[in-house]
Amino acid sequence: MVDRDTLLSARLRLPEHVVHRTFVAETVVLNLQTGMYHGLNPMGGHMLDVLSESPDVRSAAERVAAEYNQDPDVVEEDFVAFCQDLLDRGLVELDEGYPGLG
Repeated sequence: MVDRDTLLSARLRLPEHVVHRTFVAETVVLNLQTGMYHGLNPMGGHMLDVLSESPDVRSAAERVAAEYNQDPDVVEEDFVAFCQDLLDRGLVELDEGYPGLG
């Protein structure tokens, strides 16, 4: 488990063994190593897309909070929980270029 502050300042990326595809009602994320697929609702799929475009988790949360005019603290907590779940399932990993690693 990654602590909250480390996670918020980290950049996450999809490992090579994870692929995803977005459909109208969900985003399907497949871990090729385990053969397990995971379905994300449209908001989860959007959060995953924003994570891939953002320099860190905190920036992704700020962007989504602004897009939906939501409380940034609440959205940040949602991102922390979402990202920790993705990490636990092996669907994302901390970018190796992250200064705290290594």
